[in-house]
This record gives sequence, structure tokens and C-alpha cells, in this order.
Amino acid sequence: MQVVKEQITRALTIKPNSLDQFKSRLQNLSYTEILKLRQSERMNQEDFQSRPILELREKIQPEIMELIKQQRLNRLCEGTCFRKISSRRRQDKFWYCRLSPNHKVLHYGDLEESPQGEVPHDSLQDKPVPVADIKAVVTGKDCPHMKEKGALKQNKEVLELAFSVLYESDEYLNFIAPDKHEYCVWTDGLNALLGKEMTSEFTRSDMDTLLNMEMKLRLLDLENIQIPEVPPPIPKEPSNYDFVYDCN
Repeated sequence: MQVVKEQITRALTIKPNSLDQFKSRLQNLSYTEILKLRQSERMNQEDFQSRPILELREKIQPEIMELIKQQRLNRLCEGTCFRKISSRRRQDKFWYCRLSPNHKVLHYGDLEESPQGEVPHDSLQDKPVPVADIKAVVTGKDCPHMKEKGALKQNKEVLELAFSVLYESDEYLNFIAPDKHEYCVWTDGLNALLGKEMTSEFTRSDMDTLLNMEMKLRLLDLENIQIPEVPPPIPKEPSNYDFVYDCN
């Protein structure tokens, strides 16, 4: 029964468009083929759990984390447009915030409308916030604007995108990210500026993806293979695209 269940599961992973395609996939997944796949997956898993491989992963992790940190800080330098959302749920005002190229100051200011591209530092007129003055970064229910009475406090979606920068004695900048990705980018970047750990789900996902890619590259058998120092030239576009099919 376990083999039959695995046959069905593996056949469904290719998302067959018809019952005939599903049956064809099942026929290819014979008992012998299932055993071969299991053995191959087991060997790969055992290889990546060996002590030398685990030591290599541990050695590479700080390099990958530094790469992720630089990406987050670069995104903060580009800046993001945030909506000003009041307790009355009006969303017709915007403000922009970005990190200075030297990572020492947060520039911010109000905007009349959502910008197209980056906003220059000199157009952000509000008093900048020195990174050295930032005391903490808080999220969700701990944010000052989430403690206020009103619709925002009851809105779970807004609550999950809220974060605040606390600086000086009792000053703060309140943010509501436009989406989960920007929320993770900004909370990661701000924590990195403060020398704290980046703990968002996007960081964990990026770490897994980049670490696995780097491991596979380093474990490639490249003996006696000449690696070019410059990328190959990009080929010309084809004269037509008749070979492209839309399967949807």
C-alpha cells in the first residue's frame, strides 16, 4: 500500500492535465522504479548528512548570511513608499523612507502621491534619524500606533505588517509595510543595522536556497575542467518563436 500511495503522490507532482497523462505517469512509476528513486534519494540524503558536508555547511553559513545582510541594506538604501493609515482608514497620503548610502541616517518625508522609482534624499524634508540614536525596533502589538484604540488595532492584516523604530527618549517612526516582503526586508535591515539577528521567514528561505546552491556548486567535480574567466557571449535572438508552445 505504501508503494501505491507513493506512486500516486509522485504522479501528481507533475500536475497532469488529463486522466490519460496521469495513467501514463503511473505506468512509468513501476515498483522497480520506485525502489530506484528511494535508493537515490536516500544516498543523496546520507551524503548531505555526512560530517565533512555538515562542517562545510557550517563554514559557508556566515558568508551567506553576510550576503543576505548586504542585500537587505541595499534595499533600505533604495527606500520604500509607505501609506499613512489613520484610525479612519484613509489611505490617500504617502511618505517615503530610505537609508543613507553610508548606513548612518534614515531619511524620510511626506509625499503628495506614490512615486515612480526612488526619491532623492534632498527631497525628504523631515529631520533625519541617526542610526546611532535608534534604541529598538518593535513589531505588531508592541508598536505605538498599534496600541491606539480604533480600527487599526483590530485589523489583523495591518497588525502583521506594522513595525516601529524607537529612538532618542520617546520618539518613534511608525511603519505599515505595503506587503509581507517589504515588512521582512525592512525589519531584517533595521535589525542588521543594530547588530541583531535577522529572523524573518524570508531570511530563512533565502538562507536555505543560497546555501543549497553554494553547496552544490562547491561539490561539483570540476577536476581538469577549464572554467572561463569571462561569461560567454549572448546569442542573437531567433528569427521566429515558432518553437514556443502555450500548454495552458
